[in-house]
Amino acid sequence: MTLFKPGPFAKEPPFKHGQVPRTAVLFCNLGTPDTPTAPDVRRYLREFLSDPRVVEIPRLVWLAILHGIILRVRPAKSAAKYASIWTPEGSPLKVWTEKQAKLLQGWLAQRGHDVQVRYAMRYGSTSIASQLDALKAEGVTRVLILPAYPQYSGTTTASLFDAVYAWAGKVRNLPELRFVNRYHDDPGYIKALAQSISRYWKAHGRPDQLVMSFHGVPERTLHLGDPYHCECFKTARLLAEQLGLTREQFKVTFQSRLGRAKWLQPYTEPTLIAMGQGGVKRVDVVCPGFTSDCLETLEEIAMEGRHAFLTAGGKEFHYIPCLNDDAAWITALCDVAQQHLAGWPTQAVPDAQALAASRAAALALGASQ
Repeated sequence: MTLFKPGPFAKEPPFKHGQVPRTAVLFCNLGTPDTPTAPDVRRYLREFLSDPRVVEIPRLVWLAILHGIILRVRPAKSAAKYASIWTPEGSPLKVWTEKQAKLLQGWLAQRGHDVQVRYAMRYGSTSIASQLDALKAEGVTRVLILPAYPQYSGTTTASLFDAVYAWAGKVRNLPELRFVNRYHDDPGYIKALAQSISRYWKAHGRPDQLVMSFHGVPERTLHLGDPYHCECFKTARLLAEQLGLTREQFKVTFQSRLGRAKWLQPYTEPTLIAMGQGGVKRVDVVCPGFTSDCLETLEEIAMEGRHAFLTAGGKEFHYIPCLNDDAAWITALCDVAQQHLAGWPTQAVPDAQALAASRAAALALGASQ
């Protein structure tokens, strides 16, 4: 009779005694379909909308709606939207996230940190599990999980951590793990946003109103203890202070509502319509919660939001791009990573040949004296 059954552990690289500890940063974003086609969008939406962190409707009820209605109707419409913002290099979200990871590694290296930086997506290709597997195969023994989300939410940040924990549950020899929960009020992040907006205004003039549009979540999450709403407003307040704006010169709104439930308000598009109808001539929109341009910024705001405002009577609409590869933003991201890497040995370790040559030179110098 078998008294012990092995756990569902994946096959791992053999343990090596004396292995030099290696450190990595895993920079994680939401995800994107592989192509702007209905089949790929359907696969992506199936994974995304099946996450109980994202949709908290009773499971059986929601799955019936998801598979019976949403995944039959929405993929084709969403694919057309993705196609409108797709680039020759692929999805803007993936292009920018990959570039940010490469720049972050370079910035950290300039500060003397020998760390591997990879990017991963919570949903779709380049999954968190696959990247953690790759890092482990390369001998990484310490991993910092760094979200691309400045504001913490159970629907995004916590879900990302769920994916890490799910991977960890199948691994025998776990690396040390650290998590960055939030950096919504980080001075470098706020400064990067303010400088980006100020540069835009210097080139294009200033608006009558600045709208800071954040991704929406159901209002009930606020009442259940999610800090996202408060962190968005703190980011907005700090950003307005950096820009020298009065409370009458900017508005905070929430976009990307899904379903009929009440979400965080005010909603972005109705706010833009009301502004156009109310005589506001020029509005600028910035999306501080998105660190990479994506469907929600390039299509929902720069296209749909523009149309809503101008159709309602507005005269001039400007979308201010996300931080993307902005140097001040990468510096801020580097600062956040460095802060959370503190205490881990990340300094570059010389290879054996360089170390031997250095010792031989030192011995030769000593013998000559």
